Amino acid sequence: MSTVLQDLLNLKLEEVTTSIIAEYIWIGGSGLDIRSKARTLPGPVKTPQELPKWNYDGSSTGQAPGEDSEVILYPQAIFRDPFRRGNNILVICDCYTPQGVPIPTNKRAAAAEIFDKPEVVKEVPWYGIEQEYTLLQKEVKWPLGWPVNGYPGPQGPYYCGTGADKAWGRDIVNAHYKACLYAGIQISGINGEVMPGQWEYQVGPAVGISAGDQLWASRYILERITEIAGVVLTLDPKPIEGDWNGAGCHTNYSTKSMREDGGFEIIKKAIEKLGLRHKEHIAAYGEGNERRLTGRHETASINQFSWGVANRGASVRVGRDTEKEGKGYFEDRRPASNMDPYVVTALIAQTTLLFKPEEAAVKA
Repeated sequence: MSTVLQDLLNLKLEEVTTSIIAEYIWIGGSGLDIRSKARTLPGPVKTPQELPKWNYDGSSTGQAPGEDSEVILYPQAIFRDPFRRGNNILVICDCYTPQGVPIPTNKRAAAAEIFDKPEVVKEVPWYGIEQEYTLLQKEVKWPLGWPVNGYPGPQGPYYCGTGADKAWGRDIVNAHYKACLYAGIQISGINGEVMPGQWEYQVGPAVGISAGDQLWASRYILERITEIAGVVLTLDPKPIEGDWNGAGCHTNYSTKSMREDGGFEIIKKAIEKLGLRHKEHIAAYGEGNERRLTGRHETASINQFSWGVANRGASVRVGRDTEKEGKGYFEDRRPASNMDPYVVTALIAQTTLLFKPEEAAVKA
């Protein structure tokens, strides 16, 4: 990149104008493709309510027919823009018809309805989401650091590993970590994963719908950083077949009652409910998850629900600290790396706080 071009990218707008750039971000037709476009606003904003709605061509994203292609963007969450910096912002949006009806790929609207229910609000649900992902070489779509058409040494030295022969892509990972903190995302950590070229970061604890907003914002930032680095990001839950770990999006969860004295009993009742709705959850926990949940590589079988203390081979894991203190949180290990956080977080809240097994039994 030329020095002049770099200088132009680094221009500080606040020195000459009050105008800011807002990058409107939304989820495209596949449910995983992140789209965005920018607009100029007259001055800084602090809340989504200050932002205008916008529109885009839904026929170009697989979300509307060509003869009626306009889809409306509703601003829902604001983050600082780590790329343009200054007063510029990233805006997480969801999508509606011109009549104000959520389009089918808008999973946020249904999640917001669940999180707005009084029974859920009073329990202040916390989520900590562990996003695993794999970095691929751009030209060959093969994991970063792996020999082309070949394999590295077997798993073992790579998890939380250090060294040029063990940790590939660390600069991308660290750039993403700092960019998320700058943006205002509650990113709580990073680590190298078991499969080389695979990494993880954690978002949370975040309350309710905010967990989904933050995870989507963090995914957008990661996509942008890998774009700059010339590396491809994949959220495929089993990017390499064979004796290699897959990629999940473990979701840690607690409610106010679970965090208080006696909470372990509440946790056990919640886990029991999750077991009763195992099939419904699996159906909503990501595409291709059957290739990952095999009962091997630190996973439970997709066909059988299980839970245990400190058991990474279970569907749901309870930590030793939670057992010892009699309160805390649990980890749902079933969600795939490509899961929609709006769907998963809302479904966990719905099952543990709103689902009544006795009523379901009567209807059955």
